[in-house]
Amino acid sequence: METAAAQEGREGHLGIAPRQGGSRRPAARRLLDALRPRLGPGLLVEALVLALVLVWFFLFRPQFLGGPAAYVIVSGHSMVPTLRDGDLVIVHRQDAYAPGDIVAYRIPKGEPGEGHIVIHRVVGGSDAEGYVTQGDNRSTPDLWRPLPADVVGKLWLHLPGVGDLLGLLRSPLLMAAVAASVTAVLVLTAPGDRRRDEGT
Repeated sequence: METAAAQEGREGHLGIAPRQGGSRRPAARRLLDALRPRLGPGLLVEALVLALVLVWFFLFRPQFLGGPAAYVIVSGHSMVPTLRDGDLVIVHRQDAYAPGDIVAYRIPKGEPGEGHIVIHRVVGGSDAEGYVTQGDNRSTPDLWRPLPADVVGKLWLHLPGVGDLLGLLRSPLLMAAVAASVTAVLVLTAPGDRRRDEGT
């Protein structure tokens, strides 16, 4: 039988570094033990939440909170087939807009429908004189000439049908159903009920 000393000498003769009494394994184990609490599910959840917050802050934060985004639900058929009734569009404010850009703008003051938001494509015009816009499903340009201050933003993300879903979620009937479900869950899981069950 080969002794441990003979095995170590043979490994040294063959150019293999002899093992140092197994000292590497405890060191590796200590390192893993030190890192395990930091790599646990709690940290992963916190990192995921932080990433989502940063994405929301820089990409999805609404303009009224100082962010770049505005949310527009398409109404009508003037942008078919590019955009359809009930789609949700997220627009980002830009420094300038060019022909071909799909933009959402507020109808300028003093004009019919002022303040309403229109989402159409820029087909001409300029920053100084106002943009010429037109729906993809229209044969003539819009009457309005929005200036850069009237433009809410350029199309950044298009979510087909999501606008209809949001409208459904805001319906009084669905909200009442959700409220009733939450109330039922709270009543059925009340601590008093559990105590009465334990006493019987």
